[in-house]
Amino acid sequence: MLVIMKEQAAAADLQRIVDRVEGAGGTAECHRPCETVIVVNGCPPSLEDEIRALAGVASVRRQTTGLWLVSRERQPQDTVVEVMGRRIGGPNPPAVIAGPCAVESEDQLFQIAEQVQKAGAGLLRGGAYKPRTSPYSFQGLGERGLELLARVRERFGIPIVTELRDVSALDLLLVYDVDVIQVGARSMQNFEILKEVGKAGKPVLLKRGASNSIDEWLNAAEYIMLEGNPQVILCERGVVSAKHSKTRYLLDIAAVPIVQELSHLPVVIDPSHAAGDRRWVPPMARAAVAAGANGLLIEVHHAAELALCDGPQSISPETLRQLIQDLKRRGYIREPIAVPDENVVRLATVVH
Repeated sequence: MLVIMKEQAAAADLQRIVDRVEGAGGTAECHRPCETVIVVNGCPPSLEDEIRALAGVASVRRQTTGLWLVSRERQPQDTVVEVMGRRIGGPNPPAVIAGPCAVESEDQLFQIAEQVQKAGAGLLRGGAYKPRTSPYSFQGLGERGLELLARVRERFGIPIVTELRDVSALDLLLVYDVDVIQVGARSMQNFEILKEVGKAGKPVLLKRGASNSIDEWLNAAEYIMLEGNPQVILCERGVVSAKHSKTRYLLDIAAVPIVQELSHLPVVIDPSHAAGDRRWVPPMARAAVAAGANGLLIEVHHAAELALCDGPQSISPETLRQLIQDLKRRGYIREPIAVPDENVVRLATVVH
């Protein structure tokens, strides 16, 4: 049960509900993501009407899907997430987030950063910590990778996006002031990670798990927002494909309009992981933008044949430049559109 409090509700109103729920054998947790909400579990359904009638209560929702904060019902207008002046979501042109799968060396990262920025990308992606299927695969440079990403941002003025592999590394990501924290597909239902990035107050790029439904994906975003962080960017990266498929995953293009109908959060597409082959990345990227995606997350490497991670799906900086030019010719990428400040999410209100 979700109890949504009125803006003018007093602390005594909240305590009255908590006491009543706990007295009935249930639990009640207060959260302040925007308005104050109380998550109630374990008490009899008959208590619903009683709580609804208490002072300070705006409404009571007996959730079936679990979705409230992410929903269009609660917020009809699009959320626009701003990262160092780059706006993602709403009427703004698709954002391009590009860079290597993993940070491999200083020379590699600086070369790619300079080239993707010249090609037209607005944000730089690069993994300092890499969750890999094989324990013998390159796992990333760790803190050294974060240090290099921070130096690249200082040199080129481009915001950085990197993945949080486990909660223990979050403090380091905050020390190096990572601009966007990526929650990878493997971690989409790591609820401790979701809660902690919710408290961290940084924009979060939340990837959909390869076997997860859209409702599960949105519920993962709900965990982040419930902790006080409205800066969530959803990322579709492909779901488990049919046997003998020619692509690594099946890119769910339909997820773009479906999620945009259900939620106000921006949706970006990762065609690189879906394709698994650089030949199919540009056409899948064009299809994603044509479907209304708010951005693209693309793996780029200047020497893909030597890449330590995901080389076959990494396009060259020149291919990225051609793709962005093509999107501009088609009218998909243009000058950013000004949106009312109340729709722009810059900083989260964090309540611990």
